[in-house]
Amino acid sequence: MSNDSSRRGAIAALLATLVLWAYSWVVMKQALAYAGPFDFAALRYLLGAGVLFLALAATRQRIAPPPLAATALIGLCQTAAFQGLEQWALVDGGAGHVALLAYTMPFWAVLLAWPLLADRPTRRQWTGTALAAIGLVFILDPWRGLGSPLSTALAIAGGAAWAAGTVLSKRLFQRHAVAPLNLTAWQMLCGGLALGVVALAVPQKPMVWNHALVGALVYSVLFASSLAWWLWLIVLQRLPTAVASLSSLGVPVLAVLLAWAITREQPSPMEGVGIVFVLLGLLAVSGLRLRRR
Repeated sequence: MSNDSSRRGAIAALLATLVLWAYSWVVMKQALAYAGPFDFAALRYLLGAGVLFLALAATRQRIAPPPLAATALIGLCQTAAFQGLEQWALVDGGAGHVALLAYTMPFWAVLLAWPLLADRPTRRQWTGTALAAIGLVFILDPWRGLGSPLSTALAIAGGAAWAAGTVLSKRLFQRHAVAPLNLTAWQMLCGGLALGVVALAVPQKPMVWNHALVGALVYSVLFASSLAWWLWLIVLQRLPTAVASLSSLGVPVLAVLLAWAITREQPSPMEGVGIVFVLLGLLAVSGLRLRRR
């Protein structure tokens, strides 16, 4: 595959991932009315792993695991810690608020990629990161309060865990010939098993099986987990860490715009300013790649 075709495919995968994840935060919040946070997260990822292994078998791809220690570490960071902490944060925090805090991930990823990948940010990447950070602050509007301190801390910690998983995935792609679908399935299984242990150990509300919970599971398993995480690893495989990570900031921006279009939740002036800064940051980072080409 040519570099141009690979890049176009990665951008298409990125756009699809942004849409799938933007809506998933609303679904996760709604599911908590009928299930405990760890029960839902464990079911979501164990079932998602099962779907991906079926996809591997159906397409006759390699089912044997990639380097297992590295894959398990990715699963613990990217699936177990990230999803468990974010689902826990949603208990006391709003879906939009928690999603925005989770997307501090790109800033952690840029910093972690420096020592772990020897991927030192360029001046343009620092500029893009700074612009996006300013935009995120405007969207969060912290001078009006950040809500529950526990929910805020959990959401930010989850973002840092996701960043670690992102950088570790990129390093695995650099060191080994790993197929994205294979890695997605195995890391999701490792993370789902860890979440299952937590779900069994931590007392939670009984699950109430109804159409709403089943619908939330179907969307979360098939689209937000299986499909979106596979697409995300394709993005990481083909795009630089800083570009991929900062581009994920499109999710909270898209979530604000979707809420405006669907539920008529018009963005505040501060959110509008924040969206402009985030978009400027994304343009700064993508502009680097275009110039190099």
